[in-house]
Amino acid sequence: MSNEKTNVQSERKDYPILEKMKNLPGGLVIIPLVIAVVIATFIPQFFQIGGYVTALFYEGNACMMGFFLIVCGSMIDVKQVGLPLYKGVVMTGVKFLLGVIVGVVVGKLCGPQGFLGIAPFVFIAAITNSNSSLYISLSSQFGNATDTGAVSILALNDGPFFTLIALGATGLANIPINSLIAVIIPLLIGFVWGNLDKGFRNACKAAQPIVTFFMTISIGAKTDVKTILKAGASGIVLGLISAATAVLFFFIINLLLPKKERNAMGAAIGTTALNSAMTPAAVAEADPTLADSVSLATAQCATASIITLFLCPFITAAFDKYMQKRQKGIYSPEGWAYEKMAH
Repeated sequence: MSNEKTNVQSERKDYPILEKMKNLPGGLVIIPLVIAVVIATFIPQFFQIGGYVTALFYEGNACMMGFFLIVCGSMIDVKQVGLPLYKGVVMTGVKFLLGVIVGVVVGKLCGPQGFLGIAPFVFIAAITNSNSSLYISLSSQFGNATDTGAVSILALNDGPFFTLIALGATGLANIPINSLIAVIIPLLIGFVWGNLDKGFRNACKAAQPIVTFFMTISIGAKTDVKTILKAGASGIVLGLISAATAVLFFFIINLLLPKKERNAMGAAIGTTALNSAMTPAAVAEADPTLADSVSLATAQCATASIITLFLCPFITAAFDKYMQKRQKGIYSPEGWAYEKMAH
């Protein structure tokens, strides 16, 4: 009898490694990145033993990125219309334009080397990509159903698509049209299939953490510890700049929304997506001249994603208090200026 109990207990024992990584801020990107970097630094020959190991862990980034784009496309719900659609378009458009403006300005003033070691295309990758998961979480507390529905459009910036468009349009990188088409095709496959088949969308949602994990390993396999240490300060600077954009997004987006729909959720897109760390590798696939910058750019984006992950909720909460005071009459209902209550 005791043996049967022991067997039952051993069968029930589980190690929720994936869940623990998902619960850790940035865990799905940082943990595999650190593992790969440590191996690449101390046992570099591991990734070069050939066969499936080399194909998956060292050369598999492009293939994994294709899967990731299909997953992203499946998350876009065509049924989200009306106000959620409008909010999504406004937020996505404003975030894209600001990212492009910052990247172009840095490129013009500082050249290809960028500002404090942060290349122009890294600014675009970091600012144009937002953390949709965090946005959804914040919308449940500071927004409403239309804010949550807007994520179906906002999810379009989860990945390299807008970054590639921006780099090609601004001339900061040589992005051939075929590379853009190559990004659109898997997105469309995911979009069409996900809207026709809810089961497929759910399967993609469940698979996203796994795809992210192994894709990040293939990126980190080409990076060593020296690169991560070098990216530390510049990654923090990038994260602070990206977090600061939350203030601009709050005011700009609220100006573009009906008065009844104005809230703190504009600030909730002032983040750098966790998967933005994969964007530099996708850019280098399109423009091989940027291949030498991938390791540093990946580390910078990964660091920035953690910084914004912690700061954005506090910024959003602060603006939510600000909006509550305005609604109570402490702030003028017209414009953003402070004025004393008349009574």
